[in-house]
Amino acid sequence: MTTFLSAEVQAGLDEARKRGLHKSRRLRVEAGHQSYSVIRAWEGGFALHAETAPHLRGLVDLYDGARHLSRCLIVASEEDGPEMRFELKVVNEASSEQPVDFERADDAPVALLTRP
Repeated sequence: MTTFLSAEVQAGLDEARKRGLHKSRRLRVEAGHQSYSVIRAWEGGFALHAETAPHLRGLVDLYDGARHLSRCLIVASEEDGPEMRFELKVVNEASSEQPVDFERADDAPVALLTRP
């Protein structure tokens, strides 16, 4: 039995693997008006495809599908074969509530009800 594959077959398999990764991953990074699919993520960073991702640095937004997860300060750390790795320097978790510039009391009313 031989394990030799022609260059065309190997290229086709690699392309199919990349397309499968794009479809199965929902995690993405937005920098400005550009969006990039995340190949892999870990505690202190993430990796993008080296051929499609520039050397990003600065402020980016991290999304899981349409849900905004966090705003991150990143720097490109290294290129390793087909992936470009990025380190997270600062991570601010996204919140669905607006920040307030005053302290809310624990027993404060949440709504005002009026009588008809």
